Amino acid sequence: MRAIWTQCKAEILRIMRNPYYVFWSLMMPIFFYVLFTRIFNTGIDGAEEWQAHYLMSMATFSVMGTAIMTLGIRLVEERSQGWSMFMKITPLSDGAYFFSKMIGQSVIHSFSILVIFMAGAIINGVSLSIQVWLMSFLWILVMSFPFLALGTLIGTMKKVDTAAGVSNVIYMVLAISGGMWMPMDTMPPFIQNIGVWLPSYNFGNGAWQIIRGANPEWTNLLVLIGYLFLFMVLSKYIRRKQEAAV
Repeated sequence: MRAIWTQCKAEILRIMRNPYYVFWSLMMPIFFYVLFTRIFNTGIDGAEEWQAHYLMSMATFSVMGTAIMTLGIRLVEERSQGWSMFMKITPLSDGAYFFSKMIGQSVIHSFSILVIFMAGAIINGVSLSIQVWLMSFLWILVMSFPFLALGTLIGTMKKVDTAAGVSNVIYMVLAISGGMWMPMDTMPPFIQNIGVWLPSYNFGNGAWQIIRGANPEWTNLLVLIGYLFLFMVLSKYIRRKQEAAV
């Protein structure tokens, strides 16, 4: 247990020093939040609701990016540098190794969510009840696991440059098609038809429902659980094939 805790602390420190995390998970979401709530959408009807809605969009955007890019690219780096092979000769099991990464990533997600929530309160005076803040926080934190699983899937790639390029594309496509940058109802119909089945939309929609005084829809939960198992199975299958080929 002590070894797992030590590994978790090491993972947290490594993420905090990662420029991908600082840029994509903190600076970029806050920049977009200011852009679309203070510059492009001033004076609109229902400004308070829009500011809270977009705050949740940027919080989910941040966490999704950290899960996909930071975790995925780091796994590829560790394998290419021989670190993952070295870990196999330590007392730490493969399960504990990945568990420590998930826990470390979740701690960082908690920090990201809090920072962005504080930015919304400071920049636009977003005011929600304690229950809504807490429910939104828990939804975003817990429902980030499908994206962590996607990160481990990206982590099976052989080259860092490939993983970085693919994760960037996936991240942007999911964010735009999932309604995180602009509301889904402003998208072309064909994107709306596809978007409602994407993990990004269901992730964001759960938080959007909470700030409107409702509960996340059952379809949001089921779709996210489905993607979680899909990404986990694919990741495990590919890793086994890779280990058998060594």
